[in-house]
Amino acid sequence: MTATPCPGWAPACRHTTKMRKPLVVVGSLNADLYVEITALPRPGETISGCNAAMRPGGKGANQAAAAARAGVRPVFVGAVGSDSVGGDVLTDLEARGVDVSHVLRASEPTGVALITVSPDGENSIVVAAGANASLDPAATAATVAQLAGADAVLLAQLEIPAEAVSAAASEIEKVGGRFVLNLSPSRYVSPKLLAFADPLILNETEASDLAASAIDGPADAETVARRLLATSRSVVITLGADGVIVADANGVSHLESERVKVVDTTGAGDAFAGALAATLASGGTLTDGVKAGIAAGAAAVQHLGAQPPL
Repeated sequence: MTATPCPGWAPACRHTTKMRKPLVVVGSLNADLYVEITALPRPGETISGCNAAMRPGGKGANQAAAAARAGVRPVFVGAVGSDSVGGDVLTDLEARGVDVSHVLRASEPTGVALITVSPDGENSIVVAAGANASLDPAATAATVAQLAGADAVLLAQLEIPAEAVSAAASEIEKVGGRFVLNLSPSRYVSPKLLAFADPLILNETEASDLAASAIDGPADAETVARRLLATSRSVVITLGADGVIVADANGVSHLESERVKVVDTTGAGDAFAGALAATLASGGTLTDGVKAGIAAGAAAVQHLGAQPPL
């Protein structure tokens, strides 16, 4: 793989003095192609859609943009292609208040997500990782080491190689910072990585997969959260309309969700994670972060797309 720093921001990448940042986001950047449909197609069926649109996305980018909306300027560590789509994604993300000076331009194409949205706001998503898969663990760790100090929060998801996430997490652990892991999309990660998470953020399905235990409502989620607390320093399980379960050294609590009209659920989880991490980076408690995340998630489902219009 050939990867070079973004031309427009290359001078920042060459600084030898370490510039400490309160929030570092390591994750994916995509171009999201949305199509509205009346119903999900059956196998082999072709259906007509409408209102197709290309929007910036990727779980990492979505969460970084949400953190910026919450008042923290995060620095992003990731990769896009050298294509025009990658340039558009970076321009948009910078306009949203995210520092993209440490994003690499790779020889692979920019990641793409194909998203269909039904009238009730539910969606289905297919992701092609593209440049996101090119992130090198050693280079990612070196960048985090340059950026993060003991007061920093590192936020990561799993649309990039798990090895890169693990390398970044180990680096933030070395300097005494805080690691926030959104276990999405659901996949296997090492017990060591889970042990660093503070908190581990999961939705109902991801928590059920990790704990190998069915969740049917808040009571089940509380039981699973207690179990997962043995693997991570703190645990946050989002339950959509049923609220959020929080488990840490202080115990387990259930916070209610906000009641709003749902247009599209695509960006709700990312908005939640970004706002939570931004609150932690600003000195707030985990409960403060969850409350901010609930508000951000409620706002996110009221517009089409993973990020609101600029």
